[in-house]
Amino acid sequence: MGIPTEPIGSIPCPETLLAAMGARAQGRIDDAELATVQQAAAADTVARLEALGSPVVTDGEQSKPSFATYPIAGLANLAPDGVVIPFADGHTRQLPHLTYGPFRYATHAEDYLRAAQAHAGVPVKQAVIAPSALSLLYPTTGIGDYPRAQFLDDLAAEAEIDIRTCLDAGAHVVQLDFTEGRLSLKLDPSGGVLDDFIAFNNQVLDRFSERERARIGVHTCPGGDQDSTHSLDIDYADLLPKLFRLKAGVFYIQLASESDPERVLQIVAEHLPQTARVFVGVIDPIDPEVETPEQVRDRVLTAARYLPVDRLGTCDDCGFSPFADDTSTPRDVAFAKISARIEGTALAAEQLGI
Repeated sequence: MGIPTEPIGSIPCPETLLAAMGARAQGRIDDAELATVQQAAAADTVARLEALGSPVVTDGEQSKPSFATYPIAGLANLAPDGVVIPFADGHTRQLPHLTYGPFRYATHAEDYLRAAQAHAGVPVKQAVIAPSALSLLYPTTGIGDYPRAQFLDDLAAEAEIDIRTCLDAGAHVVQLDFTEGRLSLKLDPSGGVLDDFIAFNNQVLDRFSERERARIGVHTCPGGDQDSTHSLDIDYADLLPKLFRLKAGVFYIQLASESDPERVLQIVAEHLPQTARVFVGVIDPIDPEVETPEQVRDRVLTAARYLPVDRLGTCDDCGFSPFADDTSTPRDVAFAKISARIEGTALAAEQLGI
């Protein structure tokens, strides 16, 4: 049976794709030419993951502008000066804000999934942005003829489509990226914003059956961009008990980069829903050193002391390049780290006799 292991999502783009992205920005190639290079990069990503023995693959988000903004890229009703996300090293990322309604996705993740499936011989998972993240698009000043309540209704409907079409297309699991959960506690230490995020995400998850929710996961991490994070200093004890209220069947928990992973594992063990599976991070994407399979094995064995082995899996802490222009981690280093995760997880399973 073994211990399941999965990538989180993004993998650094190859040089050919980075060059094509630059050429498109300069107007030297068109969208169709860029899409051809993106698809070649996705096919190469799937092939390399399969060659490493990954039992589940992704397209590495080779065609997404970012993990967060893929649904809204190209929309006309956006202005660039929305919520600012500050990172520990001083750099920032900024979301746009909505200027008028109605709100609709420009792209749904099913398109990425089906393209990856065309190249894959093993199950494909699909990451989608959590609806709570896109709720930040609505401006605090409001939109006169488009109230926030209507926006949230529209957003919930679009998020349901994003998830459901991936499930219907045969995704192994649909993973909601919820990095804003931990960040919300930095922006609002009272926890009120986090409570709102949890409630809104559950409004969407309530639209799915229990069987469907068994194939819906939630990923949490402190962000990872240009070798920095936005909320690693926020105590997991303030996040995880509320995170596990989400009506999902799978949880992906960043752990390798935590200073006290055993304390986190104790919290997870106390609050993990009885029917949920948890994937713990055993690879730190922003650490330039490549973990050894033995290091990974030992991290898995530590987790197995706290968590039911039959509901335990492994993953990377975060995606390796959640924003397409992040080149801080070389592509080959990402694959070397993934290889260590796969090999180390197998070593742990062997030692545990499963």
